[in-house]
Amino acid sequence: MTSSITVYGEALVDLVPAGAGPLAPLTPALGGGPFNVARALGRLGADVAFQSRLSDDAYGTALRDSLAADGVDLSHCLMGKEPTTLSVASLDADGAATYTFYVDGTVDRLAEPVPVSGGYAVFGTLSLALEPASLRYAEAARQSADAGAVVCLDPNIRPAFASEKHRLFLRGMLEAVTVLKLSDEEVEFLGDTSHVPVVVTTLGGGGIRVRAPFGTAEVQAPQVKVADTIGAGDTVMAALVYQFAARGLDRCALLDLGAEEWREILDFAARAAAVTVARTGADTPYLHELG
Repeated sequence: MTSSITVYGEALVDLVPAGAGPLAPLTPALGGGPFNVARALGRLGADVAFQSRLSDDAYGTALRDSLAADGVDLSHCLMGKEPTTLSVASLDADGAATYTFYVDGTVDRLAEPVPVSGGYAVFGTLSLALEPASLRYAEAARQSADAGAVVCLDPNIRPAFASEKHRLFLRGMLEAVTVLKLSDEEVEFLGDTSHVPVVVTTLGGGGIRVRAPFGTAEVQAPQVKVADTIGAGDTVMAALVYQFAARGLDRCALLDLGAEEWREILDFAARAAAVTVARTGADTPYLHELG
């Protein structure tokens, strides 16, 4: 049986500073944009599968166990002997995170994604910046779209990989994409996206905006004390796709949504992200926490 949502991409370990200063102790935390999205969907109760390649090292085992504990289907998630990708996070005074990645020879670069023929196919982040897996993910996105899946993309562009080559690669994927999620900082980098049917833009503390066939709508973000922003955008992506699937929307129905329905969806996503940023790490909410 095929899951209604399939998330493609990397799972890694973030090493997060436990205090101030360049030599502060680092605490390992499970992460990676696609991992966060898949786990967040599982916590919301969605029927979700994760396609990647995980290491059989201790970190890879922890990643697999965490996804399984939150109900994510791992039947198409491969295992390998290569090490888990590591990311060292730095937090500024406002809790905003930047990352340094250690990716040479890591396990997820050899992923072999399988396209789906329906439901939602979600792609994004580091997996789209590192060959050869990036080329395979792009092909899986194209084939999934051709077979009738609704392809959703969150480029989640990291400064270390924000090259012209990467920009052109991402733009080449857009023909297959129905829903594109960007941060306000990524809009300028990616360029014209007017041919993508739905573009959702996160505005940090300012809320979330959508441009869709009906026009545009925007909601404000709830006011919370921010612990850090790790996983905030991933939570938004998960909440959006959860809402699409929970409403039983195929591509045509998704494109027919009106302003009021979109405000309901965006409000749910904003409330979910507010829970995540109020906690340390990408600790995304369970459905019961959202009322």
